[in-house]
Amino acid sequence: MGVDVAPKRTPEAIRIFTRALLRDLQGLERILAGGMIESGIRRFGAEQEFFLVNEAWRPAPVAVEVLEDLNDDPFTTELARFNLEANLSPRVLEGSCFSDMHAELDGYVTRVRDAARRHDSEVILTGILPTLTKSDLSLDNITPRARYHVLNEAMKAGRSAFKLRIRGTDELMIQHDSVMLEACNTSAQVHLQVTADEFAHFYNVAQAVTGPILACCVNSPLLFGRKLWAETRIALFAQSLDTRGADLHMREMSPRVRFGGSWLEKSVTELFQEDIATFRVLLATDIDEDPLAVLDEGGVPKLSALALFNGTVYRWNRPCYGISKGKPHLRIECRALPAGPSTIDEMANTVFWIGAVLGMAGKVPDLTERMEFDDAKGNFLAASRLGLGAGMAWLDGTSSPADRLILDTLLPLAEEGLSAYPVHRSEIDRYLGVIQRRVEAGVTGSSWALRSLSKLKRAGTKGEQLAALTSATVRQQNAGKPLVEWDLAELHEAGGWKYNYLRVEQYMTTSLTTVNQEELVELVAYLMHVRQVRHVLIEDNEHRLVGIVSYRSVLKLMAEGRTQAEAESMPVSDVMERNPVTVAPETPTLEAISKMRSNRVSALPVVQDGQLVGLVSETDFMPMAYHLLEERLQGD
Repeated sequence: MGVDVAPKRTPEAIRIFTRALLRDLQGLERILAGGMIESGIRRFGAEQEFFLVNEAWRPAPVAVEVLEDLNDDPFTTELARFNLEANLSPRVLEGSCFSDMHAELDGYVTRVRDAARRHDSEVILTGILPTLTKSDLSLDNITPRARYHVLNEAMKAGRSAFKLRIRGTDELMIQHDSVMLEACNTSAQVHLQVTADEFAHFYNVAQAVTGPILACCVNSPLLFGRKLWAETRIALFAQSLDTRGADLHMREMSPRVRFGGSWLEKSVTELFQEDIATFRVLLATDIDEDPLAVLDEGGVPKLSALALFNGTVYRWNRPCYGISKGKPHLRIECRALPAGPSTIDEMANTVFWIGAVLGMAGKVPDLTERMEFDDAKGNFLAASRLGLGAGMAWLDGTSSPADRLILDTLLPLAEEGLSAYPVHRSEIDRYLGVIQRRVEAGVTGSSWALRSLSKLKRAGTKGEQLAALTSATVRQQNAGKPLVEWDLAELHEAGGWKYNYLRVEQYMTTSLTTVNQEELVELVAYLMHVRQVRHVLIEDNEHRLVGIVSYRSVLKLMAEGRTQAEAESMPVSDVMERNPVTVAPETPTLEAISKMRSNRVSALPVVQDGQLVGLVSETDFMPMAYHLLEERLQGD
């Protein structure tokens, strides 16, 4: 989807494009049958995705402006205005190839950082930005390119909402009205060029090793402040792009984001055939090439229709067709690895994945006879949920903890696989050494983040804690330090209270005390006493806010001298304040305070899309008052 196209969605355009797609598949089959796929060389490549953040460490929607400053082909847009992508140069597996790519990546990060700072923002490498909130995912922040708007409309077709339900330490259940949930993810993708003859075996090996490798690369434990999976991106990405209707639960339908359902048997065409047969065309564009005619004339077709369609099917290991110096080639693209924690960690992840694929492909030629596909898929999901704490099923029915499998089996395999190529030994030792140190220390990006939050648990608001986590990540990324050398985040890194009380959602209470409008008033009084709260929110059966009861209202009721019988039978609806004044999560703090004063209320329910999501009260403003008073006294 990084390729600029003029997408269409009309039924006729879809039919014309589908015809071109089928012709492209025929063209690929002829290319394979004719032995045209490049061989005798082993290349690899990578793609890097970035988040942009502002001085408050929140998403900065300035990607279009930063991209204009960069004005260079390696950089391109992503779905959201707070994301960018850079495509790194493909390299032959030889000499100092890894450190050369690492230097190129550092150069790109520096260039993006310099351009971002001209727009009062910063760049960060992270799987999911800790400070993201649901309000950041409005269509106001979608990148103003036609293909993204058309993709949104295509994904929305036939569904009322995009729904997430992820269970980890916490549970997240939300729904959203656009494809922008996908913008929560950033990754560091790896490409490995393989020949046509070896593709099926190498692809199966890639499927087998990706789970264990992901276990030590996890870097996305948080979404909207909730502690979920070790690599929450996997669940988030799968659900945010799931086009299946909820009413089709009795049918076996494949999700568009997928690990796969079986081992590959013979050829890369099996994957494309399966995808074309399984998934409808979402986007169409004009195709001016007849691949069969190009082949008849001795040329090499671009297979543009196949490339566009393939970009809308999100396999975690995806087949890719391309052309390099006039020769067609095949690649396996690993999309499972997250961005971050640092560029040296990312490069180590890349080297580990490439080496493990090469090593295992040579060492285990009979993989599909020695390992069940369901075990490879189960490993992938277990690593996503638990990181290094996952158990892994392995060859011949054996099993092992993820860390032991990596240290005892996969790292030696990766070393052996890379040693078969003319790569400098120092390259192999340096980057595989980063993985070894990380696993021996039992630390991942996710565990570092969670330990930092645990340390900050009793300091500051949740918004300040997440901002401190983001700031500490940027600081240590910019220092070029590998993860194992990182310090835990400190609260002062959040940037001060002024940046963390800008909007209501940064400090609102989300653990709410609510009752139904038909409940007893006595229950409200009991909850106020037990939970030490001064406001209880009243909902209907659809969790829509219908009223609020304050401590003052309960006192007034007692002062009126109601009989015991009246009090015992009185429903909440008789005393609640109906149609309370509310705010949205993205409401600026000054506007919320102004609403409180003008309406003479001490609390404001926070409502989004008709649903109650939080509460902000006078008590929440006390930290601001304290800091303001402290600054005033220090100034005097």
